[in-house]
Amino acid sequence: MQQLLLVFFGGGVGSILRYIISKNFDSYFQHFFLGTFLVNSIGCLIIGLVLGVSFKSDYLTQNQILLLSTGFCGGFTTFSTFAFENHSLLKSGDLFHFSIYTISSIVVGVLAVALGLWLSKTL
Repeated sequence: MQQLLLVFFGGGVGSILRYIISKNFDSYFQHFFLGTFLVNSIGCLIIGLVLGVSFKSDYLTQNQILLLSTGFCGGFTTFSTFAFENHSLLKSGDLFHFSIYTISSIVVGVLAVALGLWLSKTL
């Protein structure tokens, strides 16, 4: 039960922050969803840091890892919104922005995880 509450709390906080960031950044560009891009990139960096730290030491407890990775990062990042935004770009026939948004999101996400893992080794 405690683990469910940790995921619930972390997910709630992550979802609220995602909403705030998306609301404030999605209007900057017409064909690039900056809010979703930012939360997914930041979430990838955070999960890389959290899991990297947990791999190298016992600094974080299993409950802390669950709270931060499954809970917070799970609530903070959003694949479903990313997929919907890509669908809307495809539906409008905007293949250029679809390609830029999709490729940059995936590349930056993978690099952010790698950066988080690398940073966790240097801490």
